Amino acid sequence: MLMLANVLAALVALLHLYFLVLEMFFWTKPLGRKAFGLKADFAEQSKALAANQGLYNGFLVAGLAWGLMQGAAGAGRPWLLFFLGCVVVAGVFGAATASRKILFVQALPGALALAAVFAL
Repeated sequence: MLMLANVLAALVALLHLYFLVLEMFFWTKPLGRKAFGLKADFAEQSKALAANQGLYNGFLVAGLAWGLMQGAAGAGRPWLLFFLGCVVVAGVFGAATASRKILFVQALPGALALAAVFAL
């Protein structure tokens, strides 16, 4: 179970690192616009907001990485529980306010990792 918890938490961290890159660096580029279904003019107008979102995703990555480095079954467990909980809450809120797709892309992976860490 420890390996599963580590792998799932690491995958969630990598997923949020990907979100950071898309939102901070590729929001107005074809890759970012395609990923989020944006028109060029809207992407340009909202790029500062997207960069801010990306930064917050970076904080999630940092917290998850810190928890993984401390050990999911040891001192890192509370860190992982907190930051994975944040991922789930953000995913549910995003699904309720922006797109239901976020429930599956963000909240579900976070919830699976949270359950695995909680089970340790």
